[in-house]
Amino acid sequence: MEGISMRALVQPRFGDPAEVLAVQDVPDPEPGPGQALVRVLLSPIHNHDLWTVRGSYGFKPDMPARAGTEAVGVVEALGEGVDHLQVGQRVATGGSFGAWAELIVAPAKGLVPVPDAISDEAAAQLVSMPFSAIALLDFLEVSEGDWIVQNAANGAVGRLVAQLAAARGVRVLGLVRRGDGVAELAEQGIGDVVATDDDGWRDRVRGIVGDAPIVAGVDSVGGAAAGDVVSLLAEDGVLVVFGAMASPTLEISSGDVIFKQVTVKGFWGSKVFPAMDNEKRARLMGELVSGIASGTLTLPVEKVYGLDEISDAARASAEPGRRGKILLRP
Repeated sequence: MEGISMRALVQPRFGDPAEVLAVQDVPDPEPGPGQALVRVLLSPIHNHDLWTVRGSYGFKPDMPARAGTEAVGVVEALGEGVDHLQVGQRVATGGSFGAWAELIVAPAKGLVPVPDAISDEAAAQLVSMPFSAIALLDFLEVSEGDWIVQNAANGAVGRLVAQLAAARGVRVLGLVRRGDGVAELAEQGIGDVVATDDDGWRDRVRGIVGDAPIVAGVDSVGGAAAGDVVSLLAEDGVLVVFGAMASPTLEISSGDVIFKQVTVKGFWGSKVFPAMDNEKRARLMGELVSGIASGTLTLPVEKVYGLDEISDAARASAEPGRRGKILLRP
């Protein structure tokens, strides 16, 4: 395979993804022991991918660098010692840096076989967001009948948490920043959503929840939005910080924390996933696959772009009101 090249997105420096990413010809990778060579079919654009390109994420690659982390593809070749996969098998990966390329090499143990019942579009999103969502729900340690609250309810993870929680009998109050978001989620069958741009939004919350305690909350926005979530929590409630879409600083009332004895915890998949035992990982992944195959868990796609359309794709991913993932097709 020496001398053969493939196309991949590469960045020479940190910066705006729409400006610094470009297609380059790079050498074909070859799988080593315990690895698999995968031809990429589709790869999603996640916020953390774009943050990495900008240099504002917890992981900062050396420059020049590839980009992208998740993909669905077909096994092209297997490295030494890999006997649980087959050439031609469709697989998904959620932790393969450099996924925005025609070919990737990935640890074979981390590849998830994709059932025929799942489309390429859904399989491309299988690991990062859905697994983060179900691991987040598990992390909250809530039970059937409990109420939780989350902001960014119309984001990818927010939609998934709502659907996964419903399947478990957990009630979810969703907060969005504009009224259109309520209608968008209703189209997907997700209710109990309140827009915080309405002056009477707290009354709407009580109309939905009543006197039931909200035992846990998820903040993916930061700033004052985090304080809104905490203000709704019951005594001994738990706030889990998942993201910081609007601000890296939390604006939380000290009174809410003190008098309610609220606990604040952070959730980062790169820490949570490795600490998870294999039995729990398999159980959660099985729950995901079953939900997607049955249609109770949906992973909508907004649009698919080619690698050479990365500028348009990156801008589209940042557009408010987007109703599905932006995917890249090599």
